[in-house]
Amino acid sequence: MLKNTLFEAIHAGAGEVTRFFNKKFTISNKEGINNLVTEADHASEKAIFAVIKKHFPDHYILSEETGEIVQDSSFKWIIDPIDGTINFAHGIPLNCISIGLEKDGEMLMGAVFNPHLNEMFFAEKGLGATLNDQRIQVSGETSAMKACLVTGFPYVYLDMENGPLDVFERFIRKGVPVRRLGSAAIDLCWVACGRFDGFYEHKLEAWDSAAGFLIVEEAGGKVTDFTGGKYSPYQHRILATNGKIHDEMLDFVNNRTA
Repeated sequence: MLKNTLFEAIHAGAGEVTRFFNKKFTISNKEGINNLVTEADHASEKAIFAVIKKHFPDHYILSEETGEIVQDSSFKWIIDPIDGTINFAHGIPLNCISIGLEKDGEMLMGAVFNPHLNEMFFAEKGLGATLNDQRIQVSGETSAMKACLVTGFPYVYLDMENGPLDVFERFIRKGVPVRRLGSAAIDLCWVACGRFDGFYEHKLEAWDSAAGFLIVEEAGGKVTDFTGGKYSPYQHRILATNGKIHDEMLDFVNNRTA
């Protein structure tokens, strides 16, 4: 029932996303620069909420636009109704709906759906990861210097030591290709299916990574914070790789390389 509800909810959100895509809709700005929210974000979220509340009205919900709907429940749905809103607002088909389901603080399952490319990524704890029902696995690349990487930057650049631009510059000066797609959930899924070898970012929220990090792990990859410790979607920094380049990537993001 949980899995069925997850898929029903993500398809409900996708219906709203595709209904608004490349159409006219209202756009407003949240706190910060280029931190957009659209009419479609709210419509997608509303459709997702309706499905979850229909089947599990007592479950806790954390969603990007509404925030927390606190319930005394061991289950928590973590929702991004559109990840990649700027892409969506500009008609770029690299955006998705991301929903993770947590039980007692552990991610139980997650799905990321890009309806424009018709790509549904899914993982359930201990049961592997799939793309459109076909098993996926991370790449076999063993060198970060030969890897194809992906990253993102905060909307409001934080002038921190060893920040996003510093790390990006180190990779670029070594000739390592680093892409920026504009959707962390898609970035993680593309690591999971081997399109990218690694992903790092300095400032994500729980709804950005809750589903995607489980998908990477279930596809055989490794996900940690920047210290190499256990990853939690409730802290900002993330490193997700195929596992084989993880330690080398940790050295790069922490400026421990010559």
